[in-house]
Amino acid sequence: PQWGDTTYGIVEITNFDSRGVFRLLKKLIEETMDAVVAAVKGVDNIVDAVRETVRDQLKGALKDVSDVAGQGMESIVAVVTGSLKSVASIGGSLVDVSAGTIRGVVRGVSDTGGDVVGAIRQTASTLIEEANTLGQDLGEVAVGAVRGTISSAEKVGVDVSDATKAAVTSVIKAADGIGDEAGKTVRDALLSAAALPRDTVEKIIKGSEK
Repeated sequence: PQWGDTTYGIVEITNFDSRGVFRLLKKLIEETMDAVVAAVKGVDNIVDAVRETVRDQLKGALKDVSDVAGQGMESIVAVVTGSLKSVASIGGSLVDVSAGTIRGVVRGVSDTGGDVVGAIRQTASTLIEEANTLGQDLGEVAVGAVRGTISSAEKVGVDVSDATKAAVTSVIKAADGIGDEAGKTVRDALLSAAALPRDTVEKIIKGSEK
């Protein structure tokens, strides 16, 4: 599997159980969830708290699995999953948690010299897939993912247009994979979100449907 393969979900991690990697990643999910819950207690800025926590969790994980070929992307899936699972405990905004999560991944992958755009694709698709599993609002998660991408890409020297396209097309592809209703929910949310550049988003959506 490659970073950005939106068909590759958390379930596939079990393929690595024989090497003990599954146990490491399962632990990473739980540790990230606990770390995010602890980080946001009593803070006003949930986005920044989630971003810093996810960044630190991911950088530590990438260092831990640096000698295991292909595990960087699985670590992203695990950290993103743990972060999204924290919402049930903290009662925070899905938009804020999703934005903070993808911002943290962008920072963490950038700091370790990884493929940031590929990581954005994987994170965006994982957010939608896991939100669906958890019964969360896919529209809010999609908006948060794209908003977080736009606000973080330029800060790490990544082309904002490329990053935005990666996020928008990935959340749509993941939603379409769930079903027609999910795809419509995500498209409608992206086009109606005041925090997003509607013209840019609309152009990317139309381009992805050709």
